[in-house]
Amino acid sequence: MDIKPQEISALIKEQIKDFNYEYKSSDLGRVIQVGDGIALVYGLDNVMAGELLKFNHGVYGMVLNLETDHVGVVLMGNDRLIKEGDEVERTNSIVEVGVGDGLLGRVVNSLGQVIDGGDEIEYSKFRPIERVAPGVMTRQSVHEPLHTGIKIIDSMIPIGKGQRELIIGDRQTGKTAIVIDTIINQKGKDVYCVYVAIGQKASTVAQIQERLIQNDAMKYTVIVSATAAQQAPLQYIAPYTGCAIAEEWMDQGKDVLIIYDDLSKHAVAYRTISLLLRRPAGREAYPGDVFYLHSRLLERSAKLNENYGGGSMTALPLIETQAGDISAYIPTNVISITDGQLYLLSDYFNSGIRPAVDSGMSVSRVGSAAQSKAMKKVSASLKLNLAQYAEMQSFAQFGSDVDKATQRVLNQGARLTELLKQTQYAPLPQSLIVLSLFLHTYDYLPEIPVDHVSRFEKFAHDQFKENYQEYLDEIDETNDLSDDLVDKMKEAMDGVLERYLRQHGLQVDDGE
Repeated sequence: MDIKPQEISALIKEQIKDFNYEYKSSDLGRVIQVGDGIALVYGLDNVMAGELLKFNHGVYGMVLNLETDHVGVVLMGNDRLIKEGDEVERTNSIVEVGVGDGLLGRVVNSLGQVIDGGDEIEYSKFRPIERVAPGVMTRQSVHEPLHTGIKIIDSMIPIGKGQRELIIGDRQTGKTAIVIDTIINQKGKDVYCVYVAIGQKASTVAQIQERLIQNDAMKYTVIVSATAAQQAPLQYIAPYTGCAIAEEWMDQGKDVLIIYDDLSKHAVAYRTISLLLRRPAGREAYPGDVFYLHSRLLERSAKLNENYGGGSMTALPLIETQAGDISAYIPTNVISITDGQLYLLSDYFNSGIRPAVDSGMSVSRVGSAAQSKAMKKVSASLKLNLAQYAEMQSFAQFGSDVDKATQRVLNQGARLTELLKQTQYAPLPQSLIVLSLFLHTYDYLPEIPVDHVSRFEKFAHDQFKENYQEYLDEIDETNDLSDDLVDKMKEAMDGVLERYLRQHGLQVDDGE
């Protein structure tokens, strides 16, 4: 029997005319490959980038790659519980985290789950971990100081509310010590703190929690912990989780301090995920969007204007360098995103200069806008004095005979270096920092031997707290150092200096 082509064509046209196909996307997919914390899933046609997917055994994953025939998912749980052919269910929501005051005093993981052994938190509100940063018109310039309580920082490299100040240096140079002191110093200042630990040892995070509890700082702090033992995806989302928690308070008009410790390990976690997802590798094997990884995070820190509540989020990201190489890929990326950096030197740290901040390499691009008038008056010449001291010191070591002017610079620099040293977990209020720098600015140190500078500073603090507390209160209340107050403080300090010299049997130094 012959079938003519015209008949076949007419039959097909008839079938097409009556064909009624309604496309339905399934919310269920299937695992086609799993391993190393990555799953490839087939069948989720309308899934969103960043969407949360539910696997078997309570394991969740986040969609990162959208390929033509499958999606790449990073797993936030044990990938050994997942096998090929398992069903995967869409949640139809981007990854979210619970926010609110219930988090204060708690330690949570990257998904907002309590890991401190206490009761579960009942969240009344959730926020997506990723959000577009506030626009230019919603912001205002940084103009309020966020006091760290650390003399060398508040005087020379001030940090303002809404600023992003990078803390950079080799390992074991005191980067974490600076941020913990800063958190402790926010006590009573109505600033909420979020500490994000990325890739740290669990014991280190526990020690930090214990230290904050001892200093009564945990009640206004939340710790988001993604330890080194956890999967790379949990380390990857940890800073975004912390940022979402902080944003909730910023949007309520409150001031928040957030610390990312540290973004070097964050970049490594993202590189791990990207290579496993077979994304093209770039410089140092990092993916091409590693700059965007940190820029979209740090740009969310802001000082909002009054129309948007006037809240602020101040970010202190940490970066670990290798042998002081700040020209490496990740350090240069983050330096270009932030509003300045605190550069910590291993040589300073090992020689006992702590905090080991290099005032020459460190900078705040907000500058004196984030300083009170009182602090400006006593810190104006500090950077110049230290720079001259460093130059003269390198010059003087080649010759034993130096002129009187050079010797004076060396004497002044040595005393100033001693004055700026500070023990850990002992942040100072603004008034006492001003008082310390007052000793240098108004020349009360030349008569004090270098090895007595710290003792004399403490003696001056104790004397003023005991006998002249009203002067310290005036500095804290007015944030200014009026001419009348300067005269009163000079008169009081003359007596303090005389008492100290007499008590310790010291002779007046002639400056040579």
